[in-house]
Amino acid sequence: MKIAIVKLSAMGDIIHAMVALQYIKQAKPHLEIDWIVEQGFAKVLEGNKDIAHIYPVNLKAIKSDKMQFITEFKRVKRYAKGEYDLVIDAQGLIKSGIVSKILGKNRAGFSRASIREGVASYFYQHKVEIAYDANTIDRNAKVMSEPLGVQISPKMILDKKPFLFYTKDVVLEHLSLEKKNIIFVIGSTWESRNYPKEQFMEIANALEENVLIAWGSEEEKIRAEWIASHSSYAKVLPKINLNALKAIIGESDLLIGNDTGSYTHGMGTQ
Repeated sequence: MKIAIVKLSAMGDIIHAMVALQYIKQAKPHLEIDWIVEQGFAKVLEGNKDIAHIYPVNLKAIKSDKMQFITEFKRVKRYAKGEYDLVIDAQGLIKSGIVSKILGKNRAGFSRASIREGVASYFYQHKVEIAYDANTIDRNAKVMSEPLGVQISPKMILDKKPFLFYTKDVVLEHLSLEKKNIIFVIGSTWESRNYPKEQFMEIANALEENVLIAWGSEEEKIRAEWIASHSSYAKVLPKINLNALKAIIGESDLLIGNDTGSYTHGMGTQ
């Protein structure tokens, strides 16, 4: 049996959904799972042995270039040649619903009352009911497992094995052998979730350890440089890809960050 998971973004949501994979494969070891994801987040999925193929899309480009729709439509049509027995839309948006419809005839996703863009539920034959304000990990686990007849309990989620992996071929010269290595992840999707840079600076000075600041945009870089300029212990990391970020976090002693930083609980190496 072949299935496709449609979970396009964002990084934290993708990671929350990945928790379910190990239990789905445990219950159905011969299941082949492909994952459709925005290309900017594809490296988050890399290295997970429970995923057969990672198929990137660039739907975000359509906002600035409407002609990109044709390119992306053709790309998803190529992915549909995998002839999936089931497509699970774990995103719950109209755009992910459209992608799911192109990928296969048998589709599952959230019910109308369970998602923000309720119209998306019309794309699914199997609808999963769960409160919109329920725990994000529980929501993702249920929408991915219920259509397959698999149950994932809260205890199973707590007892999960590492599911995020990184390769050791990245340079880790920024890590200290004498001090504890503390990673600051200072950005998030919403500005309202960002901890003030002044508070990050105070934490760095109070810890007196090797503090490394990760950033993902020019705005975050400016904020990171401000923190480093006001602390003798904080350094700004260079621009790195997601595999390198996973490696640095995986080798560090502590991560302090906003909502995006929570994924370290599922980290492993290969």
